[in-house]
Amino acid sequence: MGLQEKIKSNPALKKLVLWFLIPKNQARPRLWVKWFINPFKHKKGKGATVCRKTRMDVLPFNNFYLGENSTIEDFATVNNGVGDVIIGNRTRIGIGNVVIGPVKIGSDVMFAQNIVLSGLNHGYEDINTPPSIQPVSVKQITIEDDVWIGANAVITAGVTVGKHSVVAAGSVVTKDVPPFSIVGGNPAKLIKQYNPETKNWERVKL
Repeated sequence: MGLQEKIKSNPALKKLVLWFLIPKNQARPRLWVKWFINPFKHKKGKGATVCRKTRMDVLPFNNFYLGENSTIEDFATVNNGVGDVIIGNRTRIGIGNVVIGPVKIGSDVMFAQNIVLSGLNHGYEDINTPPSIQPVSVKQITIEDDVWIGANAVITAGVTVGKHSVVAAGSVVTKDVPPFSIVGGNPAKLIKQYNPETKNWERVKL
C-alpha cells in the first residue's frame, strides 16, 4: 500500500494531512503548498498560460496538467480536490469557467464564458446530515478533441462529449454527446449530426 492509500484509509491521519494542506472550511491550498509543492507536482506544457486572476484550487494528491499553448482565462476556477484535471493542447478555458475534477479535456477545445463542469456530487440521502458534509461521489467528465461549448453551459458528472461536437449556450448536458453532434437545451437534446455520406450537418428528426 502506497503512502497516499495509507493516508486515505486512516481518517485521523487524513484529517491531519488535509489541515496542513488546506485552511479549515476552504477549498484552496495553503500558500506554502502553492509556492513550494505544486510547481513540482503539476505540469504545464510549452506556451501554456494560467491568467493572473484565475483561482487555482489544485492540490498535490491529485494531478493537474495544462497542455502546450493552452490558456485558462481570468476569473476561472480549477479544482482537483476530488479528481485529476487534465487539459490538452491548444485548448482555451474561458472567462469565469469552473472546472472541478475528475475532468479530462482534449486538444483544440473551445470553452466560452461561465461554463461549469463538475465531476463531483454531494450526497443528500441522510436527512439528519447537511448535504455539505455527506460523502461525495465522483464520475469523470470527458471532453474529447475539437469540441466547442457555448456560454453558460453546464456539463454534469459522468458525461462524455464526443469529438468535434458543439454544445449550445445555456445547455445542461446530463447524457453523453455522440461525436460530430450539436446538442442544446435543458436537458440537452440532439439537434444536428454530421452525415459522412452527404457531408452535411443534418437536423435530427424528433
